[in-house]
Amino acid sequence: MDWKVLLEQAPSGGMTYLGWLASGLFWTLAVSACAWVIAFAVGSVVGVARTVPLAAARLAATAYVELFRNIPLLVQMFLWYFVMPEVIPKDWGDWLKQDMPNLLTLPFAAQFSLWEFTAAVLCLGLYTASRVAEQVRSGIQSLPRGQTSAGLAMGLTLPQVYRHVTLPMAYRIIIPPMTSEFLTIFKNSSTALTIGVLELTAQSRQISEYTFKTFEAFTAATLIYIAITMTVILAMRALEKRVAVPGYISQGGGH
Repeated sequence: MDWKVLLEQAPSGGMTYLGWLASGLFWTLAVSACAWVIAFAVGSVVGVARTVPLAAARLAATAYVELFRNIPLLVQMFLWYFVMPEVIPKDWGDWLKQDMPNLLTLPFAAQFSLWEFTAAVLCLGLYTASRVAEQVRSGIQSLPRGQTSAGLAMGLTLPQVYRHVTLPMAYRIIIPPMTSEFLTIFKNSSTALTIGVLELTAQSRQISEYTFKTFEAFTAATLIYIAITMTVILAMRALEKRVAVPGYISQGGGH
């Protein structure tokens, strides 16, 4: 094993191979964070829609979940990247295909287009939203129906009951499975390499191809993935304990 290879100068980008890994980690976190914002927002709306009395809303939400959950993630990634630019106005498509450094001045700017980044974020976000929706639905349905009835009896509208009573409790209950969904989106971000996003796995593969040090490159990436994953798990366990409601969440457990 030759770990010093990571400190050698890379052939492009003015960085060492370790810098390539740092760049890959930056874009992995950027894709994951942006996709999670979409997944959480859309998943919450769809999850709520699956529990409301309105039949049309439940049907639309169920259709969304079944559509995105039952198409393989990689197929969705290719649909977003290759098909979507062809069905939007040409000027928009040309703008999206510009190189990322022309649009973002960042320390870890990489040579890939804005659309590659955007497609990865949209694909991961909307795919994971279908899974988040099921977690939100389960959390809401695990609550006693008396809570909703009590809120309505106090004069709250149904949206107000969801906002002030149901969702705050449901989110506390589903912290463990939601943590799992975030970690899934973090790990699934590696599929973005198939459309040219130079995230952590893609950079590891590049290092392997340039140096022929496959073990060192992918072991380093593995350790980074594990470190980030364990950090998130520990942080969310601390949050779970802090917001736990007696009688609803068992310590370290899920629903």
